[in-house]
Amino acid sequence: MEHIDLYHIAQRRAIEHFGLEVIAWVVLPEHEHVIVDLKGNNLSLILKVFKQDFGFLYRQRMAVRSGRVWQLRFWDHIIRDQEDMNCHIDYIHYNPIRHGIVRAAREYPHSSFHEYVRDGFYRSDWGEGEEMKFERQFGE
Repeated sequence: MEHIDLYHIAQRRAIEHFGLEVIAWVVLPEHEHVIVDLKGNNLSLILKVFKQDFGFLYRQRMAVRSGRVWQLRFWDHIIRDQEDMNCHIDYIHYNPIRHGIVRAAREYPHSSFHEYVRDGFYRSDWGEGEEMKFERQFGE
């Protein structure tokens, strides 16, 4: 994906600035999903800073002076328990398959799926060849 490096720069800066812990993430061509431990910080402020930083880097690279890069709104959800957390992590990692970008989560490089495989939480063929259904609300 074009400009994914800028996403990672802005994400790393936000993590360092706010002391965040990113639990799971995926970046798709038109949107992203992230589970983050806010460590008591304000989510709206975090997203404002992240979007401004990415937008600055993007406009600088593209040599444009103005213009919106991100939509104004976002959807959030408070994780209620471990079952809710697991369901949201699965949803995030299954999202590239759900959108028809890849047939297996392992084929998609722009997510935390590979970290979860490395750490033994998923098999590398997780989600492959099966259609997963999610009964919760995910903001799409």
